Amino acid sequence: MKMKKTIITTILSMILVLVSCKTDDQYENYNRNPKSPTKVAAGFLFNGATKSLIDQMTSINVNINVFRFFAQTNTTTTYTDEPNFDLTTRGIPDYHWSEMYRDVLLDLKTSKEVALADEMLTESEKKARVAQAEVLMVYTFQQMVDTWGNIPYSEALSDVTLPKYDDAATIYNDLISRINAAIPDLSGSGYSSSDQIYGGNSAAWVKFANSLKLRIGIRLTDVNPSLSQSTVESAVSAGVFTSNDDNATIQYEGSTPNTNPMWIDLVQSGRLDHIPSNTIIDIMNNLDDPRRQVYFDDNLGAGVYTGGNFGTLASYPTVSHLGAALMDPTNPASLMDYAEVSFMLAEAAERGYNVGGTAEQFYNNGIAASFDYWGATGLTTYMANPDVAYTTAPGTWRQKIGLQFWLAMFNRGFEGFTVWRKFDWPAFQLPVDQMNPLPYRYTYPIDEQNLNETNWEAASTAIGGDSQQTKIFWDVN
Repeated sequence: MKMKKTIITTILSMILVLVSCKTDDQYENYNRNPKSPTKVAAGFLFNGATKSLIDQMTSINVNINVFRFFAQTNTTTTYTDEPNFDLTTRGIPDYHWSEMYRDVLLDLKTSKEVALADEMLTESEKKARVAQAEVLMVYTFQQMVDTWGNIPYSEALSDVTLPKYDDAATIYNDLISRINAAIPDLSGSGYSSSDQIYGGNSAAWVKFANSLKLRIGIRLTDVNPSLSQSTVESAVSAGVFTSNDDNATIQYEGSTPNTNPMWIDLVQSGRLDHIPSNTIIDIMNNLDDPRRQVYFDDNLGAGVYTGGNFGTLASYPTVSHLGAALMDPTNPASLMDYAEVSFMLAEAAERGYNVGGTAEQFYNNGIAASFDYWGATGLTTYMANPDVAYTTAPGTWRQKIGLQFWLAMFNRGFEGFTVWRKFDWPAFQLPVDQMNPLPYRYTYPIDEQNLNETNWEAASTAIGGDSQQTKIFWDVN
């Protein structure tokens, strides 16, 4: 992975200062690309946007990404504001919003413009590189809808100073159209050395795009069943992930600035803040889940695992710690993996979609994929556990799939949070200190309230209020 050039970093730092001033002119700059497309190569922008996206989704820094708290897989020993769902003190929604719009979407948009203007490229090369960027843009917009609901979309990334917010369901419909349009252009003429995910493997990009299409389709099961089914079946027939070899993964390196961001916050910082929560450890203890040996450290000895009570102070030496793999600077990170695809297919099969297998088969595939990814042993014994085996595990199919899906998303906080929203399972607890209600979304950034007030108010009204308890449009259960 390549570092961004010093001049780019300097300009971005200037923009951050400008945004903090909170004036209409600065908001306009916030929506414009600070990088001159005549001076920055398309591959450089694509590579930088890819790393920014994966870093943001992977980070465990409480100033940047608190989805692991929303998923209740993690809590902290000292600073408990975030596990109690306080997002405003550190401006967490503002950071996520600006990172996604400025350092991911804007760079990807500009990379497309630069590629299209490059007279040295053939038409097929231009189309392929634009398509790769388009897949990541669809991924990012979908993630943002699932974070906030209505967001600026049709007027985003433009010269519109104060962009309107678009309806979330309408954005989803357009994302399906965009991914359908991009897939045929994914070819071997795309980025290779600048592609940190697949190294230019066009067949892998097609599988990733179809798997992303599957994700968008499966979100719609309860609000638009016909579109959901057609989208899911189309994606599956065209080819989605079939093993962990297909995962949309970036391999981090052993030295900064290209280490896994978790290493920076868990090891380099020297802090002892993050610990696994009792929510996940209690569930895994009850199932005698062998993945505990990988997810968590055996620092308490004798195979004893104890989580910190969610949302309150804890003594670091008296609870289990996060596992060694999460402390590794080279630990890879994924935007999407085979386990996720398998559990989505299990839901599709339960709903009667034609996806080429049974819910039990896909459920078993999802658990096996998780064990394989983490290098965990004891799969056969685990699958024979009556509380795990699909035919005997307690609860409805939503609870069976939801629980194992959530466990598999342990280190992917946003998807773990989304599983809970989608399946309403497993049972979460209120944070001990403040007993705040469980969140379903991020609230809009404070900067939006200050700089884009009219459109923010309209969006807030449209979704039912700018509250953490307002559900995303597809979450109707």
